[in-house]
Amino acid sequence: MSALAHPGRAPGTARHAISRRTRRAAGTLVLALVAFLALVVHAGPASAATAAPCTPDATTGCVLGTIKTAAGEPAVGVVLTVEGGGESVEVTTGADGTWSVPVTTAGDYTVSIDPATLPEGETLRDPSVTSRTVKVLLNSQSRALFALGEPTGGATTSPTSGASTAPDDSPGPTSGSSTAGGGVTGKRVAQQLANGLVFGLLLALASVGLSLIYGTTGLSSFAHGEQVTLGAILAYFFVQTVGLDLWLAAVLATLLGAASGWLQDAGIWRPLRRKRIGLTQQMIVTIGLSMVLQYLFQFLLGGGRLRIDTTNPTRVSIGPVSLTQQAIVSAGIAVVVLAGVAAFLLYSRTGRATRAVSDNPALAAASGIGVERVIRIVWTGAAGLAALGGVLTGLYFQSTAWNMGGTVLLLMFAAVTLGGLGTAWGALAGSIVIGVVAEMSSLVIPSDMKYAGALLILIVVLLVRPQGILGRRDRIG
Repeated sequence: MSALAHPGRAPGTARHAISRRTRRAAGTLVLALVAFLALVVHAGPASAATAAPCTPDATTGCVLGTIKTAAGEPAVGVVLTVEGGGESVEVTTGADGTWSVPVTTAGDYTVSIDPATLPEGETLRDPSVTSRTVKVLLNSQSRALFALGEPTGGATTSPTSGASTAPDDSPGPTSGSSTAGGGVTGKRVAQQLANGLVFGLLLALASVGLSLIYGTTGLSSFAHGEQVTLGAILAYFFVQTVGLDLWLAAVLATLLGAASGWLQDAGIWRPLRRKRIGLTQQMIVTIGLSMVLQYLFQFLLGGGRLRIDTTNPTRVSIGPVSLTQQAIVSAGIAVVVLAGVAAFLLYSRTGRATRAVSDNPALAAASGIGVERVIRIVWTGAAGLAALGGVLTGLYFQSTAWNMGGTVLLLMFAAVTLGGLGTAWGALAGSIVIGVVAEMSSLVIPSDMKYAGALLILIVVLLVRPQGILGRRDRIG
């Protein structure tokens, strides 16, 4: 890739022209994103939910679940009893098949289902299991789920049929993921493939920014995961505290996340570059910054899980695949934004300048490109993409936490390395591969180990192609 040259134009004039074009391009991109998300505000799924589920806080925990028929339709009117903490509460599933019970005492609770209230023709997949025990924590949600369908003769351990409490250190989608067991069927394969594609797209939003930072500065930022967490936390604050519409909150969280990237570069990274601090020392600074931000988030928000949107998500069936409307809209937003980033890098003058700086900063500077200004734009855009990715990932997983970004950071590095260090297209390809492999691997291994399967694929690919999928082979020595 060659740097941009401007024959016959004075360097000062070129820098001023790039500055004006940079501001126009960045403004156009932001306005386009805001306009798109403004349309989603009116057409998104937030207005479709009608239930008012339990909302966890510092003094309340939630026991909840969803019951679907074997055909995937909501099971309405099913009676369940929640016992524990010295009380017994009876609850009935609503029109969307969901139910929830708030509790004020942490501990073990027993959830029992009344098989006589199941829809006509429906039976429990395991008729011998009519109750489940879940551990409930305050400011968190615990799911007790029962699967309907043909009896299998034994209890399954998948999230769609067992009791589960989302752990604070392990995000996982509640929209169709499953563990090993129950047999590999075409429907399960299709469901996991769809989950993997959605997760890969959301992971790509953060991974592309991380790759651009590495490409233009050579720095591997271990604090990039906290930019993901920041976006989810800001959205949670705007929705649950300020009371804003979900998608308006997403726009504000994205813009504030981008602003935090600008401030980081202005206050930390540019001064370190001007002092010629080595990349190793800068990387250590990112590790320290990551730890500071993680524990700051934990101090401010606590260690429990937080739901950006507390409404019960509406599910949409597309053939054998069932996804929430939020997951579908999130994937659509990710596709549009990633396409916008691709168009920006390929066709805008600032995008071409970014590619030139990534290819050869010294030659780019000699050609009249403002390298520092390009790096500032990259930091700003990367932080904004990470924040948006955090918002959409929090909606997809239906919860967020203080360490969500740290949990997916390893996957982001895996995606960037697998695709090829410093290439935006490689980060996109690597993210899709990691997302699909992680979800598909849960067909044969426990879901708690699915990320290990993705990292194993990374090791195997790098042994065969060390430069990654789309990386260039470098000559050493």
